[in-house]
Amino acid sequence: MASASRLGKWTFFGVIGVIAAWFVGALVFPLFQSDKVRPGREFAPRPVNNEPHPVSIRLPDSKPWIDSGKKDAKGHPVMVSCATCHDTRDPDFATNDASKLDEFHQGLKYAHGSQTCLSCHNANDYNTFKKADGQPLEFSQSMQLCAQCHGPQYRDYQNGSHGGMTGHWDLKQGPRERNHCTDCHDPHHPAYPQVMPVFPPKPVIGEAILAPHGSPHH
Repeated sequence: MASASRLGKWTFFGVIGVIAAWFVGALVFPLFQSDKVRPGREFAPRPVNNEPHPVSIRLPDSKPWIDSGKKDAKGHPVMVSCATCHDTRDPDFATNDASKLDEFHQGLKYAHGSQTCLSCHNANDYNTFKKADGQPLEFSQSMQLCAQCHGPQYRDYQNGSHGGMTGHWDLKQGPRERNHCTDCHDPHHPAYPQVMPVFPPKPVIGEAILAPHGSPHH
């Protein structure tokens, strides 16, 4: 009888011990797994290269072409280079308004500070630009021309906070393609137009908002 009592006692303590061990294990196990578990959505792993992918910048054409307004035998527009006409004319360093031109470029909108056409275009070779020191510059390298006057914007472009891009932030995952200045800015009137959102944020209940004419209403 006594042995049966002792057996029952040991069985009881054994069950309690198993329960306690399971409880402690349930608390401790997640601590060892904490480095492997992260909150948020889980994604399938992507292959990662040891070497970063390249960053490319979209470049404009190396030489500019102007539509002559005429068609060839197949109906395609006849394009001419800038030098075709300008090499036979005396350059006018004061021209800064398309309304003063009587053959080409009519309707060209120009609003670029106090600059004139020949502040950037090379009077010695109209198929190139001219840097501030007089050195010619290919059209495909026009970002160097912009950077001479727009230093803060070029600095922000270099660190990635100016200008759009597509591709990957992590270059080990894939390549990245960046915009050129002329992808967003017309070089003849570079000011970016103001954009208003289609649906403005809704006001908080009770908050006053301004009507289009400036008077507040609720």
